[in-house]
Amino acid sequence: MSLAIGVDIGGTKVLGAVVDDEGKVLGEARRDTPADDVSGVHDSIIEVIRELSDTHDVTSVGIGAAGWIDAERATVLFAPNLAWRNEPLRDKIAADVDVPVVVENDANVAAWAEFRYGAAREADSALLFTVGTGIGGGAVIDGRLLRGAHGVAAEFGHMLAVPGGHICGCGRYGCIEQYASGSALVRFAREHATHDPAKAAALLELAGGDVAAIDGPMVTAAAQNGDRAACEAFARIGAYLGEGLADMAQVFDPEVLIIGGGVIEAGELLLDPARAAYGKALAARSRLPVAEVRAAQLGVHAGVIGAADLSRVR
Repeated sequence: MSLAIGVDIGGTKVLGAVVDDEGKVLGEARRDTPADDVSGVHDSIIEVIRELSDTHDVTSVGIGAAGWIDAERATVLFAPNLAWRNEPLRDKIAADVDVPVVVENDANVAAWAEFRYGAAREADSALLFTVGTGIGGGAVIDGRLLRGAHGVAAEFGHMLAVPGGHICGCGRYGCIEQYASGSALVRFAREHATHDPAKAAALLELAGGDVAAIDGPMVTAAAQNGDRAACEAFARIGAYLGEGLADMAQVFDPEVLIIGGGVIEAGELLLDPARAAYGKALAARSRLPVAEVRAAQLGVHAGVIGAADLSRVR
């Protein structure tokens, strides 16, 4: 049995796990992420790897990082929530450990995990949309992770959804990230609560009557209790997401389209409108097979499982 360590680096925590070659997590370790301190992040990663290596005989380390990774799977070109700019992360970590190291984008490793062990494990081609604060993406086509010429393919969150729409963090206007993400969910819910407070009674009660205090978990909780404003917010982001999924189905023709990320914890509140919009957008393809839309299955462990498994594929 081959064991590898997967490390998932986010804006608040470094999560590491020992993963076997069947995708089973055998042990975990975590540290806080000092997001503004490059050396501090490095130290946290090394601490996690050493803690896990002390109790398991591992053959490689895979690191999933929230940022753009170069084609060599070595350098973090840019990380929006960490202080990495052209950071040679692979080589720095490899200098302190005794096994090979691979660095990959966090959405890519999650897509690989779902392809190998999760929602698309029987498929040859699958796409993952990670719906959280923003939108990330990963694509596995004909059994291979699609990385592109420069290593930064599958940035699905920056497809155009609304021409001339809201400005995105990438500098463009109208990206789908601004209309189908967790941030968009909160913005839509606040708009509904402002314009029609009676419709948002349950949501406003959770927020103590303060529209500005509304956050994602409040919107989910209110929608689960039937709050109309919260339900409409989910319907809106789901509709945009479904149309984006349809666009990707037209381009890549995958067998499975997976929705992951933190917002998928809302379940059918997001899946139902997304599937409805997806089906409507592809109605003209009624005589052709189309990908099934599924929820991700591996949850918070997708990153470490995918990173560990990809470290074996060199």
